[in-house]
Amino acid sequence: MKTTKTLLFALALVLFSNNAYAFSWSQWFTNLKENIIHAFKCGRPDIYIPVRTWHNRLTYDHAKIKEYNEEPWGFGVGKGFTDGKDWHGIYAMAFKDSNFYMQTFFGYGYQHNWSIANSDNWKIGAGYTLGFTQRHEYSYVPVPLPLPIGSISYKNLSLQASYVPGVHNNGNVLFAWLKISF
Repeated sequence: MKTTKTLLFALALVLFSNNAYAFSWSQWFTNLKENIIHAFKCGRPDIYIPVRTWHNRLTYDHAKIKEYNEEPWGFGVGKGFTDGKDWHGIYAMAFKDSNFYMQTFFGYGYQHNWSIANSDNWKIGAGYTLGFTQRHEYSYVPVPLPLPIGSISYKNLSLQASYVPGVHNNGNVLFAWLKISF
């Protein structure tokens, strides 16, 4: 764990201390706001279908795994647009959580995409989502949750996923869903 933190700190120093790379939080928030508004006003409709929740077997006791739901039946809607190789989207999803209760997640997602297999039809993507989740443990009070996301896409169909970090027997969940763009 200490090695990971050290590597992340070193990477941050390299990225943010380079004079050629000027990062501005103010500009980042301005771009975020503009992308959310553009997705809302001009984005194409998307449908989200949760397909799998996987609890990391290295961080859970076997007995706990047997208690948890890994089939997150649910549905979501959103709007998104592609700006060059970058995807921006807003969305809302509701699904059965690990404890079989309803959970919601709504927010903004960003991904940079790369073409694969010498085709513009196939892409892989990596980025983040900034949103709020509502769970029964928190009396459905919205809780902010920034998460990494990744995807593999073919034309307008994407398999997206996010990893929710955690501690022993809590968190450490890979959540995957299909996104269909129209």
